[in-house]
Amino acid sequence: MKKVILGCALLIASTTFAQNIKIKGSDTILPIAQEEASVFNKMGKGSVSVTGGGSGVGIASLLDNTTDIATASRKMKMNEKIKLSQAGKKVKQIIIGRDALSVIVNPSNPVKKLTRAQLEGIYTGKIKNWKEVGGKDMNIVVYSRESSSGTFEFFKEHIMQKKNFASSVLAMPATGAVVQSVSQTAGAIGYIGMAYDNPKVRQLSISYDGKTFTEPTRENAKNGKYPVVRPLYIYYVTTSEAKVKPFVDFVMSKKGQAIIDKVGYLSL
Repeated sequence: MKKVILGCALLIASTTFAQNIKIKGSDTILPIAQEEASVFNKMGKGSVSVTGGGSGVGIASLLDNTTDIATASRKMKMNEKIKLSQAGKKVKQIIIGRDALSVIVNPSNPVKKLTRAQLEGIYTGKIKNWKEVGGKDMNIVVYSRESSSGTFEFFKEHIMQKKNFASSVLAMPATGAVVQSVSQTAGAIGYIGMAYDNPKVRQLSISYDGKTFTEPTRENAKNGKYPVVRPLYIYYVTTSEAKVKPFVDFVMSKKGQAIIDKVGYLSL
């Protein structure tokens, strides 16, 4: 009888340990994490809470022990790895899916395509008027994510080729704020994760070689025709593996991967 009671006690402790998992980080991954957590919680497998704030915020939260899982739309930086290592934290990285980054404008803007070089010119401040890229005589209002965002880092590396943004670029705290601002400003331009596409804005076709322009559709992202595609990551400290593994396994399962496609991203 004592053995049975002990076994029950251990089971209860184990169940409690799997609950109250905190996820923090990438705004891009936020819709995925929220839907995965909602389904996981309804299945009675645990209690998972999700917040955004940016990839850098999520990774910093691993360092100060305010999250169990950090989500990021970029790889962890070397200085972040060093800080975690110095704190005695060994971190595991898992790719959970992929996302296509799309460039958006106000629907009233007649411009339908831009080259990578033109985007670089707009974001460095060299191109200031839409007439310089085949549009109306209208000032370009440039929106970006803030520097803690993984989307910011990816855009800077793969579109800007690591050049600095102009001081006139308006940094937004969340992807939703970029969508809203572009939808309300005729001359605006911004960039978002493809799953955040909204009828109030219009996505542009992009070209790296200046000749072949490709729309940011799911099909083009899957078959490799669309050039701006990135992996999506989760990170956790290995000492928390027993706690987070049930949820991580769910995300990587067939059902969890189907959720990623359903939300609008690309499953593995």
